[in-house]
Amino acid sequence: MEETPYISQRTLQLPAPVSCLTHGSSNHFLAGSDDGSVRVYNQETLRVAKAIRGLEDVSSIVCMPHSTGGLGDIWIASDRHALRFTMDTEKMILAKDDATLTLELGTDDDDVVNELSRNQKCSQLAFCLDSGTVGVVDLSTKQVTCMRTSHGNICGTVKFIPDRPSELVSGGYDSSLLHHDFHQRTILSRFDLGRTSPPSSGVSMSPPFILSSAVSSSGVFAAGIADGRVWIGIGGEKMSGVPAGASVKKKRRKWEGLKQDEGFMVDVGHGPIAALTFIGPRALLTSTLLGSVTLHEIGASAVGGKLNMVAKWTKATTAVNKVNALLATGDLIMIGGLKASGGGIIEIWEKEMS
Repeated sequence: MEETPYISQRTLQLPAPVSCLTHGSSNHFLAGSDDGSVRVYNQETLRVAKAIRGLEDVSSIVCMPHSTGGLGDIWIASDRHALRFTMDTEKMILAKDDATLTLELGTDDDDVVNELSRNQKCSQLAFCLDSGTVGVVDLSTKQVTCMRTSHGNICGTVKFIPDRPSELVSGGYDSSLLHHDFHQRTILSRFDLGRTSPPSSGVSMSPPFILSSAVSSSGVFAAGIADGRVWIGIGGEKMSGVPAGASVKKKRRKWEGLKQDEGFMVDVGHGPIAALTFIGPRALLTSTLLGSVTLHEIGASAVGGKLNMVAKWTKATTAVNKVNALLATGDLIMIGGLKASGGGIIEIWEKEMS
């Protein structure tokens, strides 16, 4: 395994645990917390540029790129609602009343929104709920459409599939992955991870709940599981930019990222895979709940050409005690969660110049 190219640069302290991190416009990033606050940080100075207070628990944030280069609009998942805020305002601290639109997505107070995701055109917003429901909001009409098929338990993660204008994929605590056509509200494919073999250790204290997911720009899919494994689906990969003479898959009628014969399971670490993100078409960054961060490279083994995933380097957090969020942007990696004393913290790693 290689030596990590990242060094711990700085930590940011917050009053409450950090629940989510996301890219922002104009060289900013955003952090949401369990106390109903959102902070907008300048990525260069690491100072707070704006904040929102007075919401319920914040579980997810989505930023909408702005043509003029400002901070633009953001959508926040809070309790059973999705709230839109316009951040290009003179106010430094915004409140719940400053929301320009509030959508009620959950059916009751216990049906909270767990994740929001936007499509490439920023015209639609996907959401998933504690009830297992998956849905899409048309941002031009504000129409909310729920899929006919729900998860049998909490749905914790949902993502749009790049270059597939009507498809998204969701994962839940029922251990299933569902591939939806959200225009037709139908299921295109599904995969039950509960039917796969247990971790190689033979013993797992956690069932195969799906906690996190990511789709690379090329269509490779990754699901982080509570038992310490990651499932990788290659079937939907677009083979653009392959060397001359290499075989290229035809574009298929639908994304096939959940095809079992083009996917594989990898034991990544001890403990739940709390967060993961692609930093390249086949480069995956994962973090366990207790802060073991690893960069993996997906490829074919030298023997037999079978697909596998190889760990390139691993580095442990020093200040984050429990990880909730992972963000890679430019030469920085940010890990957000809880510190040992119970407050919130963001650990920032910077890539060393070679």
